[in-house]
Amino acid sequence: MEFAFGTDLSGKVAVVTGAGGVLCGMFAKTLAKAGAKVAVLDLNIDAAEKVAESIRTEGHTATAYQANVLERESLETVHARVLAELGPCDILINGAGGNHPSANTDKEYFEPGDIESDLKSFFDLDQSGVEFVFRLNFLGTLLPCQIFAKDMIGRKGCSILNVSSMNAFTPLTKIPAYSSAKAAISNFTKWLAVHFSKTGIRVNAIAPGFFVTKQNEKLLFQEDGSPTERTKKILSATPMNRFGEAEELNGALLFLLNNQAAGFITGVVLPVDGGFSSYSGV
Repeated sequence: MEFAFGTDLSGKVAVVTGAGGVLCGMFAKTLAKAGAKVAVLDLNIDAAEKVAESIRTEGHTATAYQANVLERESLETVHARVLAELGPCDILINGAGGNHPSANTDKEYFEPGDIESDLKSFFDLDQSGVEFVFRLNFLGTLLPCQIFAKDMIGRKGCSILNVSSMNAFTPLTKIPAYSSAKAAISNFTKWLAVHFSKTGIRVNAIAPGFFVTKQNEKLLFQEDGSPTERTKKILSATPMNRFGEAEELNGALLFLLNNQAAGFITGVVLPVDGGFSSYSGV
């Protein structure tokens, strides 16, 4: 694999949360190919181990760890193991996140009569579901920063990369909690970039547009593989008229982590969206 910008991460330790998933699993593999020793963190240890094993099979260094990004004790335990087995963290990728059906509305637009119907309207959103989405996305980013960024203090060339979303720029219908939580990630990225600016730690984020993952596959395609109405709307609002390929995030990932190419870039939320955020619909 030929890397953009000649990014060489040899000797660096990269910690990736949510690395058992499609996109963050790919991030872990990409970082390993660039020379980093990768800590593959996920709540699902089997998924994490699968990714780590695929990295080791290609001759690179990776270790899987079961971690709950919402529990400080879990993260501290994993941090101690990473320190002992791989070394101090140079790169933190905060990829753990997600949505929950109980925090979604059934319809795009509220209409009179919806309250009395069996549909789940804005007024029926489940508090615990909304809290879960905010905790998973926001606290699930803040807590790993608190635990692993301590390793970066006083060391050169360290970076934090958060995963935001197109939802942070323009909220999508039906998913108010997820859109708001990702907006919080973008805001937190900028806050943390300023907060750590005197330490030399750069903090940025990527904001993927629409990529097919395990989490959204059923929302985008029918069982027979045909596109759903939501897919048709997404593609019509994406000037490139297609979903992104996971590998198309690698350029942004490697660029933002490259201290020669992006050494003066911090506090940026970089869209990778096929033009979605630029299109007005007209």
